[in-house]
Amino acid sequence: MPSFRATLQITGLRPGHAPEEVMDMAVSAVGAAHVVEANQLDIVAGTPRITVRFMVEASEYDAENQQARNAAVSMAHGVNTVANTGALGTFRRSAGKWLVL
Repeated sequence: MPSFRATLQITGLRPGHAPEEVMDMAVSAVGAAHVVEANQLDIVAGTPRITVRFMVEASEYDAENQQARNAAVSMAHGVNTVANTGALGTFRRSAGKWLVL
């Protein structure tokens, strides 16, 4: 199965939400349709960024990429209910490198 990752900048929490809800929501949103391999939180240039790595069922290349993009959008939509967000990125693992979709 092809491996993908979605990254999302977190610019702040919405009132009444705890920090751990951000990653929980991200993993839940992606995990609803795909196998989540890993997740992490990084600070990039002073801005928190979450990453969720997941697998998409093998099919046709463009269809796999579209499923990954859809998963990333679902993740961003879910996380937006608990946090303010910034840039969203989707990447595919190919020959040991992460390629931007």
